[in-house]
Amino acid sequence: MSFPWHAIPTDSNAVDSGISGAVDIIVMVLYLLLVLGIGLWTMLTSSRGTIEEFFLDGRSLAWWQIGASLFASNVGTVHFMGLAGTAATSGIAVGAFEWNGPFLLCVLGWIFSPFYIKAGVVTVPEYLRKRFGSCRIQFLLAVLYLFLFIFNTIAVEICTGAMFMRLILGLDVYLATIVLLTITGTYTITGGFAAVIYTNTLHAGIIVLGSVLLMGYAFKEVGGYQEVVHNYLKAKPSIIREGNWTAKPECYLPRLDSFSIFRDPITGDLPWPGVIFGISTLSFYYWCTNQIFVQRCLAGKSMSHVKGGCVMCGYLKLLPMFSVVMPGMISRILYPEKVACVTPSECRKHCGTRTSCSPIAYPLLVVELLPRGVRGLMLSALWSSLMSSLTSVFNSASALFTMDIYTQIRPMATEKELMVTGRFFVIILLAVTTFWVPLIETAYSEQLFHYMQAVMSYLVPPIAATFLLAIFCKRVTEQGAFWGLTCGLLIGFLQMALVFAYGPQTCSVDSKCPAIICGLHYLYFAILLFLVSLCTILGISLFTDPIPDKHLHRLCWSLRNSEERRVDLDTEIRKRRSTSTFQTQPDVLKETQSCPWKVLGVFCGLEPDPGHKVAPEKTTIEKMEHGATFEGTKHSDRSESPHWRKVVNISGCLLILITVLCHILYY
Repeated sequence: MSFPWHAIPTDSNAVDSGISGAVDIIVMVLYLLLVLGIGLWTMLTSSRGTIEEFFLDGRSLAWWQIGASLFASNVGTVHFMGLAGTAATSGIAVGAFEWNGPFLLCVLGWIFSPFYIKAGVVTVPEYLRKRFGSCRIQFLLAVLYLFLFIFNTIAVEICTGAMFMRLILGLDVYLATIVLLTITGTYTITGGFAAVIYTNTLHAGIIVLGSVLLMGYAFKEVGGYQEVVHNYLKAKPSIIREGNWTAKPECYLPRLDSFSIFRDPITGDLPWPGVIFGISTLSFYYWCTNQIFVQRCLAGKSMSHVKGGCVMCGYLKLLPMFSVVMPGMISRILYPEKVACVTPSECRKHCGTRTSCSPIAYPLLVVELLPRGVRGLMLSALWSSLMSSLTSVFNSASALFTMDIYTQIRPMATEKELMVTGRFFVIILLAVTTFWVPLIETAYSEQLFHYMQAVMSYLVPPIAATFLLAIFCKRVTEQGAFWGLTCGLLIGFLQMALVFAYGPQTCSVDSKCPAIICGLHYLYFAILLFLVSLCTILGISLFTDPIPDKHLHRLCWSLRNSEERRVDLDTEIRKRRSTSTFQTQPDVLKETQSCPWKVLGVFCGLEPDPGHKVAPEKTTIEKMEHGATFEGTKHSDRSESPHWRKVVNISGCLLILITVLCHILYY
């Protein structure tokens, strides 16, 4: 089984430092100061003393903020290192991961976001609690999300980020990581979601500008697009032998189908059924059920802004094929001895690994092609991609832990206690992120990077199946959803453990892994696991009592336009927590009169008034006793004006049309 990104260089001398010029250093320092300044400005100007303000910025985001933040949260250093490196090895097919995004972003904006918003939730697991009335599904999903964030997203980003800092910048990894985390941690902890959004908006602009500039320089250097098509298939290293060992042709020759997205279903590295159905399964989880991206839609000021933000991000997702993937192919043309090395000695000389140096494809372009000043801007763009990804994960993981786990541990917690808990959890994540740095220095760093890319393929299909049926099939019950999700996760964990036990496969080394375990392409496994989870959920649900319609109004597709009042299944849970908090729980974090505590309160945005609680006050509790829900609040009913509804609908249709045409062009 192979995965789209693999290998991470470990040699600190692999690539000459790209920041020898004072101009580059000045540009990078000014950019970091600008980011820190925006974070501190947000801290001083925004309100962050309540759950909605800290995690959703008061649900006041405009479409351009949503779109920019969606894009910046998605594009990390793994995109620049992984996408370009895979393109250097096998061509444009990896761009299908990017071009699948616009379809699912439209699904998020037009189908899933309205249900989340009408449910009045802060986190994605909260929706499943309302849909099924189950705290165990909410808790299980929150724990799984945190596992994926820590052992997949954070691990991959910090590994590629460390590679970037070492190979391109020539910096000490530990020092650079501490400086970076200090900056990002400061404005994430103090500024909350608002600081993440404003800095992400800046990051998105820098990422787009820097990658487009590098694309221009790369195409100019190679002689244009036609030269890429003509020369890529000829780009191969001159050294293919070492002692008595000779590399296989498939290890160093470009694929003949390098300029095709849809490849042979049996021999293709990305088979076309996997591209259509497997990537769609993974992308469905990634865009429509991932807290990082759903959180931005929940914070929109209206549905028109939510849809507009999704459309904006969709258009931006069309760019990486040309600004990242094709420059990776150009790097192989310009530097075949380094990027396409195949012998262990050559690869170790150029990038520190024994098998492949493809991940340095993009760094080589940055160092070799860009002039001073522009190089500093591009390096700032790479900094931006790392910072935006990490801060988005920190804030979303904090929301999950605070709202879905801590509230079950301490149901009587006050809102101020939850605010402190959320900030403290970010500090824990910063420590965990620092913990990953020593791992990349070990001899297993190449396998670690490879393993982290496999995690999502094994674990997210059951989540996708659960949410799909929760929305579109009202017959699904709590028992079916919980046990279907659990069974799917057990199968995924088992497969992951077996594959990891045999280690990653490489072109130059024959794997001892049995075909029954490693012979199935990971995209095919994702499809199979999705179908198994789907059937398990439906099968168990059919043998259990259905949920009455009075609990499902505006929570599932068939009742999406219902105007009847919904009686939430979790009403008793919320009423019990609200009553306990309102009647018996004192504010355990009551402000003291000392100056340091007052300064800390202002710095962290904690309201000095201890009266705010995590749940509604007495009047709301009385309404809950009569079956009312939160959906009548101004935040859960955000209507669209007819004019802007038409504008975003036309824009969305045009986005889908352009994306389809792009697939046809490179079929």
